[in-house]
Amino acid sequence: MQRAACALTSINGADSRAGKLPVTTWRSLVTTARQRTVTRIASAALVLGAAAAALWYATAPRRVTVVYPARGPAVQAVYATGTVESSVMLPIAPRIGARLVEIDSDEGSAVHKGDLLGRLEDADLKHALAQLRAQETFARRDYERNAALAKTGVIARDAFDRSRADWLAAQAASAKSAAELDYARLVAPADGVVIHRDGEIGQLIPANQAVFWISVESPPRISAEVDEEDIARVKVGQEVLIRADAFPGRIFRGTVSSITPKGDPVARSYRVRVAFGEPTPLLIGMTTETNIVVRKAENALLLPPDAVQNGRVWRVRDGRLETRPVRLGASGTERIEILDGVADGDAIVAAPDAALRAGARVRVQPLAATAP
Repeated sequence: MQRAACALTSINGADSRAGKLPVTTWRSLVTTARQRTVTRIASAALVLGAAAAALWYATAPRRVTVVYPARGPAVQAVYATGTVESSVMLPIAPRIGARLVEIDSDEGSAVHKGDLLGRLEDADLKHALAQLRAQETFARRDYERNAALAKTGVIARDAFDRSRADWLAAQAASAKSAAELDYARLVAPADGVVIHRDGEIGQLIPANQAVFWISVESPPRISAEVDEEDIARVKVGQEVLIRADAFPGRIFRGTVSSITPKGDPVARSYRVRVAFGEPTPLLIGMTTETNIVVRKAENALLLPPDAVQNGRVWRVRDGRLETRPVRLGASGTERIEILDGVADGDAIVAAPDAALRAGARVRVQPLAATAP
């Protein structure tokens, strides 16, 4: 046994000296090589799997959300802002400038023709009138004396004519002063209601500045400013839908009663008068939003606005995409009218994006239905 052991030791030592590896070392190297091979195969399998997945994702049909056209009413209208006003509204302004010293009627007061609304300071005018009337009286008496003397031939004809001219001139001056005194009185020109007063006692009122506004007994109306680009579509008799912030959620109706033939070159708009078809709670001076109906369709074909981009839609037919041009009608925030290019039952992509391609295969996912 000892000889055998010594012989084995000698053999191993001889192998080491000859450059050969021990058996245990060879086994370790073989195991490592096998592990590397398995790792490479697994990595290759993962790469092939990822490539296959990417290829499948690239070639698989894309899922798109579609919407189907709905039927419902569509209204095409011209939008304009307007103001409620009286059909006949009269401004009452003095013809002279003076301080306001008296107010006899206020806002909301019912007045009759000839009623005194207010009065301006007129003391100086009264004094001037008294002076001129005294001069008129003197001139009249002088004329009467000269007329009696002229009959007897005591005075010359030209002296009589001069006295008559002086009397007529005094009459005219007195009448003018009386008229100016009357200008200080602000009087109602017709029956109506005072809807606005713009002046306080003691305030200096310039000539021709309105102090009172009177609404003559007449129904209110709306004056709306329509852009010059839309005025060609507006006609007398068209229906008007009216909204006001003072009455949220309510829609009032009216009709176009007249269109001002001359527009405003600065604002580039035309004034359109809207008459109410029935009594309205809207007050004079309220701001309104008016929609003048130029076309109405009761059974229009409707789509969500997001489905239409640049006048085209994407339609899914036989599992593939195709783009179609459409002709649009009335448009709103939730629906847009399709006049041509789409039919009932067409599957239209609800929100197309730039990645869509004509002819691409897709899978359809309907959008939840909503009321038109």
